[in-house]
Amino acid sequence: MADHPDLETLLLGPVLPDRECGGCTACCVTLKVDTPDLKKPAGTPCPQLSATGCSIHAVRPTICRTWFCAWRRVAALPDEARPDRSGLIVSVSFNRAARHPFEAIALTVLALPGSKAVASGMAAHVLDALCDRPIAVWFSDGQRKMLMHPENDVSQIVLSGAEAPPQLAAEVALWRQQYAAFLA
Repeated sequence: MADHPDLETLLLGPVLPDRECGGCTACCVTLKVDTPDLKKPAGTPCPQLSATGCSIHAVRPTICRTWFCAWRRVAALPDEARPDRSGLIVSVSFNRAARHPFEAIALTVLALPGSKAVASGMAAHVLDALCDRPIAVWFSDGQRKMLMHPENDVSQIVLSGAEAPPQLAAEVALWRQQYAAFLA
């Protein structure tokens, strides 16, 4: 039986062979981890993180072996978009208790503390590279969370169930199909 790709691979593609984390440890600090092997709150360094990286890299938990940020998977993101260089970390978000259908499965672009990604234009570049597929994209600066894709006019029609104007009909139909399970 063939291996089935995980949802992150389906949404973002496989891990790119020519991209390595290198000295980037943004995920080790920024992200919340709640697995049987490792639990840590968001914004808190992993207890295994040392000045030189992961102190247990050879035997790190499964989540650390299998999770990769979007920079490791999306070729359209430039080298400068690596989280430690760009001040942005991009991940697939799964939210079982979503208040909004587009929060259920989405890409989240999170500006790291002290990030200058908005001012430098890197945030716009990353968003442009991600907003080309039918998956919701959110941007968060740590204080606010904003839906960036689909655009507001499309998202309002999708969520309201209203009939789409002709120029948006195909796009609205695509989003409704993609998020049908969360719109019911």
